[in-house]
Amino acid sequence: MSVIIKNDAFVTAEVMTLVTRERERALSVREWKHRLAGYGYSVRDTESGHVLETLPHHVEVCTLPAELCA
Repeated sequence: MSVIIKNDAFVTAEVMTLVTRERERALSVREWKHRLAGYGYSVRDTESGHVLETLPHHVEVCTLPAELCA
């Protein structure tokens, strides 16, 4: 997997499709985060919301909608 350095709208859309699909399959938020880690992503909780980032470099990909993280 390559490191995302420059946020591209197409790449972000594809990643959001993956994140949404995995959230629909997961039974809990904890399982969802574990499934995302298998794809090389993590969810970081910040004061302004939840941020999706890459592992292990912690490069921010996008901000997640609140309904995904509930």
